[in-house]
Amino acid sequence: MLKLQDIVKTYENGHRAVRGINLDIQHGEFIVLVGPSGCGKSSLLRSIAGLEAINSGAIYLNGRRVDQIKPAQRDIAMVFQNYALYPHMTVYQNLAYGLKNRGVDKGTIEQKIRSVATTLKIEDYLDRKPSKLSGGQRQRVAMGRAIVRDPQLFLFDEPLSNLDAALRSHMRLEIKKLQRELNVTSVYVTHDQVEAMTLADRIVVLKEGSIEQIGTPKEVYHQPASTFVASFIGSPAMNFLPALGQNNSLLVAGQTLTLSSPIHSTTCTLGIRPEQAQLHCDGPSLKLRFKIGVIEPLGPNQLVHGSIVDEQQKAQPFIAMTSEMTLPVNGEIDLFIPLEQLHLFDQMGKRIGSEFKMQ
Repeated sequence: MLKLQDIVKTYENGHRAVRGINLDIQHGEFIVLVGPSGCGKSSLLRSIAGLEAINSGAIYLNGRRVDQIKPAQRDIAMVFQNYALYPHMTVYQNLAYGLKNRGVDKGTIEQKIRSVATTLKIEDYLDRKPSKLSGGQRQRVAMGRAIVRDPQLFLFDEPLSNLDAALRSHMRLEIKKLQRELNVTSVYVTHDQVEAMTLADRIVVLKEGSIEQIGTPKEVYHQPASTFVASFIGSPAMNFLPALGQNNSLLVAGQTLTLSSPIHSTTCTLGIRPEQAQLHCDGPSLKLRFKIGVIEPLGPNQLVHGSIVDEQQKAQPFIAMTSEMTLPVNGEIDLFIPLEQLHLFDQMGKRIGSEFKMQ
């Protein structure tokens, strides 16, 4: 449905926001572009919409090249972060504006707006101006304006960032349900990895204008391609411990692990998700001595901040997630991490696909 081929976007000040991106998106797929500020995700989205001219490459929508034609002729609808509603128009007029400009007759406009208003539960607000609506209601109107156009492609540019946490969570669910019902190919930009994980069919993680990893939420979470992806996807972020590798052995926190295949990188990084650190483990596991610093209660769970105690090297910061319980602050406990839950990265921060065994 959407094909991005070697997309490059360089601004007049010389900043290269997008660096040769290639991406194929299937019909009806919900793709989320995620990454830190300045990684190029909004520049890429605006390039697809035609709001930014690309320097090189090509964009194809349903087999038709669109990067050389005007935005209005691309059959793409975009939902903006600031809603971009006309303040002097009513909700009905905002929804109808794009259809009127395309010469759609009044009867069809009326039918489309009533249908979309019912779907989005905004039928009671059609005579109101945007200033009389809440943030969530304005967001629904902005989405409605995109839906009535019946486009081939939806683009979302951080549409929930202006909403409070509870409403953001509710609107995430609404957007996902709506996208499933309409089955419209969608590209969604966010810096919020929770939004990315909950909404996406596939996540595209961007770093400095390039794609770091593409995969399902499960793949990106459980098999991060690099320390960058591992630290960005997941809350709280993955813990990293320095490790020394030699042939089939890995020395970490004073212990030696055996690897299923030899590694070529002597300086390595071992990654551990906070929720994988356990107080007890029956199977093969890495045992770490953990000094507790601060405990953050989260209701049913708690975040335990501290450091890994190792006589051979300085203390390494570490976060564990446990169920709600009393633990000795400033005391030491043992943590166990199942070997299958360990992640290994080379000195460049790239994933090493190797299985662990106890020596």
